[in-house]
Amino acid sequence: MRNVTSETITKAFLDYCSDDTDPRLKFVLEKLATHLHDFVRETNLTHDEWRKGLELLYAAGEISTPERNEFILFSDVLGLSSLVDMVNSPDDGTPSSVLGPFHVLGAPDVPVGADLKGDNEGTTVVVGGMVRTPDGAPIEGAELEIWQTADNGLYSNQDEAQPEYNLRAHMTTGADGRYLFSTVRPAPYTVPDDGPVGELLNNTGRHPWRPSHLHFIVTAPGYGTLVTEVFPSDDPYLDEDPVFGVREQLVMEYQKRESTDGLPDDLVAKDQLDTPYYMVDFDFVLSDNR
Repeated sequence: MRNVTSETITKAFLDYCSDDTDPRLKFVLEKLATHLHDFVRETNLTHDEWRKGLELLYAAGEISTPERNEFILFSDVLGLSSLVDMVNSPDDGTPSSVLGPFHVLGAPDVPVGADLKGDNEGTTVVVGGMVRTPDGAPIEGAELEIWQTADNGLYSNQDEAQPEYNLRAHMTTGADGRYLFSTVRPAPYTVPDDGPVGELLNNTGRHPWRPSHLHFIVTAPGYGTLVTEVFPSDDPYLDEDPVFGVREQLVMEYQKRESTDGLPDDLVAKDQLDTPYYMVDFDFVLSDNR
């Protein structure tokens, strides 16, 4: 150990792992250390650059709260979150996309057809579709967690003016696999840029604007959990998402409607919808091999 050099330090670290180390833990640590050490050697990392990296991590810890996790945000803007989603998404199911830092547990249970818009201002959207298998069969008992921003681009846990759990819901599909709700069209918004992540974006000439989207977590017994988000095709930031969450398969169409004729009878707000409004038809495909 006394003869450790820049070329032997990686092996010295790897030799720290005892024989009873969990094999997966050992594998991940070996790859992490190898790539980190190679990064230092390849870039000739300076002491100032090393200290700056540590300062950013320290600042991320200082600014993080239960409502805002700066470490997740760093993972998002570095593309790490999306890369993990991509390598773990099955070929025969709806792709995963980033969870984001604004998900909260405990959203209220609502029936299929519920109205989430309530008193929220903004354009009305009716969102519906099916949770199904890759071969098209409906999945009964699938549970959907739904959350989004209000028309001002803020989530309920960012905005004191919004009621708790505003524009958040938990819904369970029936035998037909359908989900359905009315809501307000979410707005594009900036990721928090008043902390170390904002410093990174500014220093690399990147903007903080995310395209508008609806968040979903979809689960069902016997199927893998799907964490994803769905984006409108006409959003100006669709090709510039700073957290790399957009996938071609997750782009939806807002279809303008002038009449409520033909809407399902179980849509709670059917008789109160302002026209024009917009319809979204989007299916979630769950794979059983995740």
